[in-house]
Amino acid sequence: MYQLTLDIYQSAGLGAFALAVGMLILRHSRVLKRFCVPSAVVGGLLFSILALVLHKADVVEVVFDDTIKDICMRVFFCSIGFMASVSMIKKGERIILIMIALIAVLVVMQNIIGISVVSMFGLDPKYGLAVGSISLTGGHGTAAAYGSVLVEQYGLVGGDVIAVASATFGLAIASLVGAPLAKRTVERHGLSSSADSLFESCKEEKHILNESFLWALILIIISLGLGTLVNDFFSSIGITLPTYLGAMLVAIILRNVADLLGYEVPEREIDLLGWICLNLFLAMALVAMKLWQLEDLAAAMVVALVIQTAFLAFFAFVIVFRATGKNYESAALSTGVMGFGMGAIPNAIASMEALMDRFGPAPMAYFVVPIIGGVFLDLINVVVLTGFLNLL
Repeated sequence: MYQLTLDIYQSAGLGAFALAVGMLILRHSRVLKRFCVPSAVVGGLLFSILALVLHKADVVEVVFDDTIKDICMRVFFCSIGFMASVSMIKKGERIILIMIALIAVLVVMQNIIGISVVSMFGLDPKYGLAVGSISLTGGHGTAAAYGSVLVEQYGLVGGDVIAVASATFGLAIASLVGAPLAKRTVERHGLSSSADSLFESCKEEKHILNESFLWALILIIISLGLGTLVNDFFSSIGITLPTYLGAMLVAIILRNVADLLGYEVPEREIDLLGWICLNLFLAMALVAMKLWQLEDLAAAMVVALVIQTAFLAFFAFVIVFRATGKNYESAALSTGVMGFGMGAIPNAIASMEALMDRFGPAPMAYFVVPIIGGVFLDLINVVVLTGFLNLL
């Protein structure tokens, strides 16, 4: 078999091309839009399937350079860090703290379930993390990032493929199950909305300014540089961290120091940079997936994901529903948890809007879910996964 080795620019170029293909396909596909499947996933999986066909035909195997992919990964998680403002907790008061505690329990349980199932199949327990919170609450971004960690740092063959495949499964299931279960919950308990209108942001739309964009880039680059020192420190005391975690921690500190000093962080610009890098990273990671490594691990993955789906449905519509008040807002929160618990924030929002179109607005849930799922979920997941990786 011929081995085609791509350099740093060719690897990034192929990933960008796959992203463009995915965007074009998504633009013309109602089904993919309904399930909120990211463009990078569509394009990346198409190219990885093509690579699988070429590999099975013994024609060619493509070897990629991961330099730009890794930089994009670090920038994305760094942008998440800059969104983690302590002041956000004060706005949502008690309900946000309750949801943070519940999500921490969910993340831990997803990993325990994953580890238990793969251990039954005689596999390395770390594979359980790939069918646990890495892919489910983590979504495609975390799946691709930690999948690389499992392969490169822990030598788990196919760990990246399992993580991304599990995230794709979760994306579809979360879209299919969330709204119907929410409808059943609302009707069963005779719930109704007490709000007069949908919660909408009153913020005036702002244009992105060149100087603000430059400041965003400066802050991210500084965080990336200082983050390597944080990683080196933890490594020196025997604690293994994902390569991006140091930068993420620095970003959290910078954000909250800026808040205390009264400086405004360019959130919009940082978020845009993170979104761009996430899409490029996902496309490059998925294009480079070795799907042929999935054959020996498929059974354990399927069993684990079926159990995870049943557990999440119970957790969201029984535990979260009861813990947050057993009212209409609780049903909407449960829908959101089902959405980002096995999918992504777009899934959560889409399912909530489907519920609200039928039964009325849930402004508190509409405010809380993006904060929990978009900021705190990733932070909790990183902490929990770091603990599991160092214990296993």
